[in-house]
Amino acid sequence: MPGLVRQGCLCTKPGTVGHHPCEIGMQQPEQVGVTHRRDSSMVQLGYTLSAEEFGPQDLADQAAMAEAAGFSFASISDHFHPWLDSQGHSSFVWTALGAISQRTSHMLIGTGVTAPIIRYHPAILAQAVATVADLLPGRFYFGVGTGEALNEHITGQQWPPLSVRQEMMTEAIALIRKLWEGEYTTEHGKFYTVENARIYTLPDQLPPIYVAASGPQAGKLAAKIGEGLISTSPDKETVEAYTTMGGKEPVIGQITVCWGKDEQEQVEVAKKYWGYTILPGQFSQELALPLYFEQGLELATNENVGQAITCGPDVERYHQQIQTYIDAGFTHVYLHQVGPDQQGFIDFAKREILPKYA
Repeated sequence: MPGLVRQGCLCTKPGTVGHHPCEIGMQQPEQVGVTHRRDSSMVQLGYTLSAEEFGPQDLADQAAMAEAAGFSFASISDHFHPWLDSQGHSSFVWTALGAISQRTSHMLIGTGVTAPIIRYHPAILAQAVATVADLLPGRFYFGVGTGEALNEHITGQQWPPLSVRQEMMTEAIALIRKLWEGEYTTEHGKFYTVENARIYTLPDQLPPIYVAASGPQAGKLAAKIGEGLISTSPDKETVEAYTTMGGKEPVIGQITVCWGKDEQEQVEVAKKYWGYTILPGQFSQELALPLYFEQGLELATNENVGQAITCGPDVERYHQQIQTYIDAGFTHVYLHQVGPDQQGFIDFAKREILPKYA
């Protein structure tokens, strides 16, 4: 549709003067592997809205608190099931985003991440994302990935191998962008079909699509089909593969933490709500039920959970963890506080973490 522009991106800090990278079609990301240390002012910090741990009203409240504290963006998870029964929630993200849009005014919001491959047809997502982008004008981004069996198996379709899921995601993104042109669309693709479909409610500013990736090959694909990269580990190889292929900023990473006054108590909290994170390799993509992740908790110990998740009150550990992402080439990092004490963590971040990255 004529006149639509793509906004809602994270390429520059609010208030930056000058040409925006998305306006000129290119930017100059810092090369991975350079010898000098990136400065902390070169990264923006975001907040995780954990839809597995909290209901929609709490998520809206947390988004408002995070914005007031000074977080520049927030990422919300998109699940059908939680990872663990102990997490207790898994609300429909697109409804929750409507509530969040009414409780925030300037913080950027995005999905972290949506799988546009099985339980959602791309045409439905094209409409849902367009609607949310209209509710969050200029401040929504669409994060996508290849999904997990945990959420995607529910329709009874076969859970495909990663290579097929990547093909499906690529086709889905192309179809979504086609529908965002606002014209009647008919497509008979390898995986998806639409007939005479048209999205009528389109935002003035189309959201960018950021692609989740882990590993060099996935990083290259993200550069090819996305407008930003999302990853959950400070892997230089993934970032280097992405930027070498012309991938644009932002490069977004997630850090899981569990703040509290007593480190050992927080390790226990982290193990209860997020201990599955110690499972290696492709387990998180292949296990189909929260029950199976609960069984995986038998492998979780205080030691390995404490190594995987930054726990306790020592602010230097948080800064060190953020620095590992900066050194790997990430431009944005969002912090996921595990457990019920979100207000305490937000207050801590406002005092002790955010000022360093302002």
